[in-house]
Amino acid sequence: MKAKAETPLEDEMRSEYTAASLKDGVRGKYAERYSNGTNVVVLDADVAEVFPNAQAVNNALRLLMKAAQQSTLEASKR
Repeated sequence: MKAKAETPLEDEMRSEYTAASLKDGVRGKYAERYSNGTNVVVLDADVAEVFPNAQAVNNALRLLMKAAQQSTLEASKR
């Protein structure tokens, strides 16, 4: 394990901010709003190896959606 470098911390807070004005901060205040606006899917490693980028994944999923839709239409005609 590396030893931590001992460097003095500099106070970088601007003079117009005081510790008292910053004490009411709320951790994760916008986390829920942010997560509602995103749609992140994590692929398993073996699946991710097959697709070079997000566009390839989207193209494969669109093809699968089209095949499923055609299959459903054909099944309803029977």
